[in-house]
Amino acid sequence: MTLPALLFALLVALFYGAIFHLVRGGGGFWRLLLYLSLSVFGFAMGHLLGVWRGWILIPLGALNMGLSSVGSLVVLLFGDWLSRIEAG
Repeated sequence: MTLPALLFALLVALFYGAIFHLVRGGGGFWRLLLYLSLSVFGFAMGHLLGVWRGWILIPLGALNMGLSSVGSLVVLLFGDWLSRIEAG
């Protein structure tokens, strides 16, 4: 993957995390940081899964935007669900 593709992927993943934070109603700096990091992790895992298995969905240059976006969304939803569980 080229450096411009990597920077674009980082920008898109951070955008997904910020939009998810906005949609979920905010919640402070630490929750924003959680969503941004979860989004980047999920984006990378989605892309790597697509490269590993040979699944291509919405290719954009060297980037597999479709699976990367799905991976980001899945990890964001799962991480948000886990972060809201209260110890009891």
